[in-house]
Amino acid sequence: MGRLTLKWLGLFIAFSVVGIFSSGVVLYTYYYLHNAPPLCTLNGEPTPFPGVTVNCIRVLSSPYAEVADVPLDVLAIFWFIINIIMAIAYDKSGEKVAHGLFRALMYWRFLGLAIIPYLLYVEFAILHALCLYCTIMHSMIIADFIVITVYAYLNRRVNAKSVTTVN
Repeated sequence: MGRLTLKWLGLFIAFSVVGIFSSGVVLYTYYYLHNAPPLCTLNGEPTPFPGVTVNCIRVLSSPYAEVADVPLDVLAIFWFIINIIMAIAYDKSGEKVAHGLFRALMYWRFLGLAIIPYLLYVEFAILHALCLYCTIMHSMIIADFIVITVYAYLNRRVNAKSVTTVN
């Protein structure tokens, strides 16, 4: 067993797996089959946000859906895979590298979180359309960041208590 309990390791990985699945659905259906992903309509469904509809095609066919001709879904899969690799590496690492790996994992997850406001701005303010799969990926990145933040807080409390009881 590694430094994480099965529950924590599962949480560290689960959101990334859902993100990979969501990105994979878009890559397969939209970029490979050239069809609308399931549950995304061409006409768009109304949302609780005035003037914004659910319309994956509008989002995915926009110039904002790619960076240097690479679909954001490819970059998202890359981000989620790196996230899983770092979580497993942290779990299996020795004490000497664990601290650095955990910091890298925090920064990596923060990078993912930092990009979301821009993507939401594009969807809400520019395109007036939401992609269900993009929203799932955004939610997974946010949940992922919350989990690692809670873990860091609880882990720091446990380590602080052990230090104060030794003195």
